[in-house]
This record gives sequence, structure tokens and C-alpha cells, in this order.
Amino acid sequence: MRIATEKLIFSLLILSLYPLSLTARPYVFVLTQDDLKDAVTTSSSSSDDSPDPTHHADSPEWDEFGESDSPHKSEDQLDPGSWRSIFEPDSSSSDPIPVSVSDELYLSAVSKMVSAATYGDARVMEEATAEIEAAASEGHAHARSVLGFLYGMGIMKEKSKAKAFLFHHFASEGGNMQSKMALAYTYSRQDMYDKAVKLYAELAEVAVNSFLISKDSPVIEAVRIHNGAEENKEALRKSRGEDDEDFQILEYQAVKGNAGAMYKIGLFYYFGLRGLRRDHAKAMSWFLKAVEKGEPRSMELLGEIYARGAGVERNYTKALECLTLAAKQQLFSAFNGMGYLYVKGFGVDKKNFTKAKEYFEKAANNDDAGGHYNLGVMHLKGIGVKKDVKTACKYFILAANAGQPKAFYQLAKMFHTGVGLKKNLPMATALYKLVAERGPWSSLSRWALESYLKGDVGKAFFLYSRMAELGYEVAQSNAAWILDKYGERSMCMGESEFCTDAERHQRAHSLWWQASEQGNEHAALLIGDAYYYGRGTERDYHRAAEAYMHAKSQSNAQAMFNLGYMHEHGQGLPFDLHLAKRYYDQALEIDSAAKLPVTLALTSLWIRKNYADGFLVHLIDSLPEVYPKVEAWVEDVLLEEGNATILTLFVCLLTVLYLRERHRRHAVPAAGEVAVPHNPNEHGAPVPI
Repeated sequence: MRIATEKLIFSLLILSLYPLSLTARPYVFVLTQDDLKDAVTTSSSSSDDSPDPTHHADSPEWDEFGESDSPHKSEDQLDPGSWRSIFEPDSSSSDPIPVSVSDELYLSAVSKMVSAATYGDARVMEEATAEIEAAASEGHAHARSVLGFLYGMGIMKEKSKAKAFLFHHFASEGGNMQSKMALAYTYSRQDMYDKAVKLYAELAEVAVNSFLISKDSPVIEAVRIHNGAEENKEALRKSRGEDDEDFQILEYQAVKGNAGAMYKIGLFYYFGLRGLRRDHAKAMSWFLKAVEKGEPRSMELLGEIYARGAGVERNYTKALECLTLAAKQQLFSAFNGMGYLYVKGFGVDKKNFTKAKEYFEKAANNDDAGGHYNLGVMHLKGIGVKKDVKTACKYFILAANAGQPKAFYQLAKMFHTGVGLKKNLPMATALYKLVAERGPWSSLSRWALESYLKGDVGKAFFLYSRMAELGYEVAQSNAAWILDKYGERSMCMGESEFCTDAERHQRAHSLWWQASEQGNEHAALLIGDAYYYGRGTERDYHRAAEAYMHAKSQSNAQAMFNLGYMHEHGQGLPFDLHLAKRYYDQALEIDSAAKLPVTLALTSLWIRKNYADGFLVHLIDSLPEVYPKVEAWVEDVLLEEGNATILTLFVCLLTVLYLRERHRRHAVPAAGEVAVPHNPNEHGAPVPI
């Protein structure tokens, strides 16, 4: 059995682990036999600053089935210093956190900043910055976090990475989780994985504590507001909440008694999906209506909610009742929740590991990711089964491959500590980051999207900028796109007042660069263009080629075409017509829409190869210089308001004259035909009398 298990593990060479957004590229990593070698079982070989694998394997934070029965923490408790009270003032909390005078002053200053971003009021932004600075000087951790953000972005402060790092460091020491995200991202960019992994591990643990007890929790969608250079209208349409036509149809079906529609609406309200504000009361109302009609998914989710005590008073008896009803209707994932209650001894007479394992296996045998995950925990801890780290690893891999975030967390722990997998800090850091980005601070994404949909571009840009600093790739690209798309309307605040053109270009360049580092091919392409044309930075063909190479690695046809052009002209890359042709051909293979430009490029290549010093080659080489002049002439002369009007009238006059002349020419032959009708028998046989 052990040999079979090892063979199964070794066969899983490539796994796709999916991040938050479905539009993002899958996170792919490779497992080899070396990765899966015998685990470290003692800490004797570990350095002082490395976690003890044995300790982590037995510690409560590592143990999914620990003895603690701590109450569910609110998002304000998990994310102290959050701006939730500003953007969700009506959100209710069963256990509100007392707010001190200094916290009130801090939130007031942040509220002023948000208002200034909305209306583009530099004076109010300056006042708010002064208030934040005063609070930070008195040791307020969350004010220090905001001040670090202002220095990092260069908002009302001279941009300084050193000061930003310093303030985030002090803020994180004071318990600000968003500053810990910013620091972890900074460390990971500098390949300081020994420091990054510790912070991301702590943040991932906080995120896991906000999940449901035994299954994957839906999260706030990180919506990409653009698709390349254009607005992502389809994604935005689906994020309009109650104004979305699809939601209104779904709501109508629910009102008419459709149980499936009731479940979906409850799900949207409970987790705040599709642009809806979270409303636990509405969600519970719809879930209960769906349960009355026998909808099993609502029964299961109610069981999870009662067991977790999230939004309702914790009640394990009700949780078991709901899960049992769902399981009776062959909803196999409900067995997973039942197994959790038995392994913990909640809502039942006593713990029963045998029954728990039986339920987990029923769920896992029907491809439930949570079942695989919990079987992994049992084998990792030796709960009801013989302790077997390799078998646990196998189950975690299956769960992670199905997108279970807790499995990401456990695999990250294994890579971090060397338990079950070869120690690999870069991999551990990347996996922890995936989980950490699902933490309560991801609410910034929802608030930014709501602002954008309401036309409040300035507020959206401000919030996306905050998220960008925390390392969210989608936020980085969204903020950069807003700067490029809206320009001055982005309400970008610079070091003193509004951003100058240079500041705006520099900030967009920085954001696109960060997004490209995280695999955004469009961002890499734009960075290449910026270096190639000298937009917002010094012209540098070599760095442009590097950026295009990065985009090319993501199978981007435009990047391949650009690399071919640079090889053809020897710009930043060696002059090589054969490589140029190869890149042009690859661009066409990737995107059939590139047929026309590739055909023209190959024609140019043929002319250059056969007539190296001919007139046509010189003409082709002069086109890049001529085109901007023609474009400028069209823009300055033809498209100038007065000239454009005259030109339009002139074209209309010519069109009318042409149509009248055409009508006159067609009318003359028609008149002749009436005067001299055609006689069909003129050349035929005589007509009989």
C-alpha cells in the first residue's frame, strides 16, 4: 500500500493551483521525486530561525482538529485598522469592538482622504495627511500604516521606499495586518523569502480562520476592470449587484418559488458576491425559504454557518441536523461537515474518529475537495489512523488541485517546514500568499469596484492603489489602467497637489511593472512599449526586449511580433532575419487575427533579404518616422474643430452631387426604353394571322 501511495504521489508532477480570480492565470508548480523525498522528522538540522517541523506538525495552529472552541472572530477583529466602518457603516456586528478617541481621529482622517480622492480636493488631502502624520507620531499603528502607504505612493509626500518600509514595519509591530501584507510583498520582490514566508504564514493563518469549517468559502471576486486596453464590460455588468439584469431575473425566479434561485441569492448576500453588499439577515431568510422547499445546498450551507457561528449564534445541534438532511439527499459534500463535527465531538455524544473517517471518505470518494483535505489532516496527525505524512501530502495535493484554500495552506506549511515535502521557501511563500490574499483585507477590492461602477474613478483609484501596495496583481493592473485611461480624471494626487504628467506616467509605469512581475502579460507588453517609445521613462531597447520576452513567455502574440521586429531592425536584440521570421510565424500561430500584420512583416523581411540596400528598404525604414508626422498633421489640421466641420460639409456635398449624377445617368436609359419598346417578335418568325 505504501509503495502504491508513493507511486501515486510521484505521478502528480504538474498541478494547477487556482488563485482568487478566475480571469487570472493558474498558478502552476512542478513536483518532482526530489520534492517528495522522505520528510525531515527532527529539528536538529534546522537553523535557529527556521520553524521546527515536529513542533508545527503538533501545534494548534497546524492542527485543523484542535481542542479549542474559540468564538468566530469578526472581520474587524481579524483586520484591525480596517476602513470597513467608512465603507460599510450599516454592517452589523454581534460583538462590536470599542473604538478609542485616537481610532476615531484616525478614521476621520482616512474618511477625509477618501473624500479628497473623490472630488480631487488637494487641500483636504493635505489636511488629512497632516492628521494622519500627527496620529502616527503619537504611536498609532494604523495611522503609521496609512503614512507608509502615502510615502510609498508619493501622495502628499516625497516618494520614499525607505520611509514607507519604516512606517509599515512599526505598524506591523503594532498589529496592523495590511502593513504585514505590504512588508511580506516587499520582501518577496527582493527574494528575501526567509522574512517573507514568516509574515505570509501569519497572514494566511488569519485568512484561514475566516473560512467556513469544512469546505471552500466563496470570496470577494477580484474583478479585472479592463480587458487589455479596453474596459471589461462583461465582468463589470455582472458586478452591478441588484441593478444587474441577470440578478433581477434570478430574484424574480426566487420570488416565484424557485428553490435553486433562492439558494443563489442567499449565497450572493451572505458572501457579498456579484457586487452585492453582504447582508446576513437577507441571506438567512433566503436560505430558510430554500430549505423549506428541500434545497440540499442551502441545508448544507446553513449547517456550516451554524457550526461556524458566522452571522448567527453558534449551534452545533442545528448544524448536525442541517448537514444530515443534506446528506440524505445525496449531497456528498455534506458528509464532510458531519465528519468534522464527529472528529471534534460537537453536537454529538462524543468524539468518534471511525465515523468521522467514514464520512470524510464518502465525501472524498465523490470528488469533494473538503473530504480529501480532512483525510489529509487525519493522516498528518494520526487521528483515528496511523500517522502517515506522505499519505497526508497525497490528500492535500488532491484537495489543492481542486482549489481548496486550506490545502494550499497545509502544502505551504509542508514546503515551509520540510514536513512531507522538501523544504522550499519560495514555493511556501507563493502558496501562503495565495491564501493570505483571501483574508478580510480583500474587502478593499469590493469597495473599489463599487466606487468605479458608480463613476467615482478617483475613489476607485485610491483604493486600488492601497491594494496594489499589498501585492494584489489585479489591483496593480486596475490602478495602472485607470491612470492610462482617465488621465487627469483619475484624481491622482502627487507629492504636492495633482499628479503632473510625469508623476502620472511614472506611477503607471511602476504599477504595470509590478503586475508584469506577477505574470500579467498585458502589463509586460505595456512596460516593453514604455521602454521602446520612451513613454514616462528613458528609451531603452534592451529593457524593452526583456519586457517583451516576459510577455512572450505568457504566449502573447503581440510580444512575439515585437520581438521579430526588433530582430529585423537590430534594436535591443541582434540583427537576425531568421529569428525575426520565427517570431513572426509564432505570432500568427498564437493569434490568427495577426495574419495581415504578419503578412506585411514577412513581405518586408523578404524585401530586406533580397534588396538589402534598395530603395524599398529605405522607404520601409523611413515609415516609423513619417507616420507620427502624418498622424500629427491629421490631428492638428484635419481634426481641428473648425477644419473638421468644413471637411465634413465638403464630403457631404460631394456625396450629394455624386448621388444626383448617378440618378440622372440611370434615368436617361429608362426613358428611352419607354419611347421605343422592345418587340420580342421583331427578329423572329412572322406572326400568324
